[in-house]
Amino acid sequence: MAENFSAIIVDDERLARRELRSLLAEHPEVTIVGEADSVTSAAALIRLEDPDVVFLDIQLAGESGFDLLPQADEGRHIIFVTAHEEHAVRAFEVNAIDYLLKPVTADRLTDALRRVGRPEELDPNRKPSLTYEDRLFLRVDGRVVFLPLQSIKYIRAARDYSYVHTEGGEQLLVHKSLKQWEVRLPDSHFLRIHRATIVNLDFVDRTEPWSNYSYLIYVRGLKEPLIMSRRYAAKAKEMLG
Repeated sequence: MAENFSAIIVDDERLARRELRSLLAEHPEVTIVGEADSVTSAAALIRLEDPDVVFLDIQLAGESGFDLLPQADEGRHIIFVTAHEEHAVRAFEVNAIDYLLKPVTADRLTDALRRVGRPEELDPNRKPSLTYEDRLFLRVDGRVVFLPLQSIKYIRAARDYSYVHTEGGEQLLVHKSLKQWEVRLPDSHFLRIHRATIVNLDFVDRTEPWSNYSYLIYVRGLKEPLIMSRRYAAKAKEMLG
């Protein structure tokens, strides 16, 4: 992103928009090109102004800021604003998404803007390990998916990508290798059963011995079983009992 960039503020509270605008006035590299108080008005403003950055409040009057995400393309930087820490902040932290906790402080805003201006300084390997209660923020085929980890049935490798198969029957192509998934997924629930497959143990109905010390893994709702290779069988047998 260029050193100077445009931004819009999306918040249903006029005072909150005014306070954030006042803090941003200390950053000459930021040009505020508009404000919005709803998902509909924000979507129209994005189409009109094409801002580099969107400061997005999560809780809008009768709406969720997340509803705007499918209309924000991949090249746009979203900085969430929230008054509630707990699960929301945890979700942003595990996805390395910028967020500001209300009331917004000058130092925290400066840090978020630094991340926007110098994304090359961010270390993608610093993301914390996931817990089973986490949700993942994923961009899939031009849309945004906020996916609960518990809904993932299994993951199949596709070179540098992977197919995430969900409880709802979706198959999501994600730019993440199986090794990247393996490092972050909680091993209390997810098990690599093949060089190309990770399975969620909560969806495993049963296992059956197969040929050459390999096994068949029957996953709930899946017509054909997955194969657990001999290479991964020892560890898998311990976890699956």
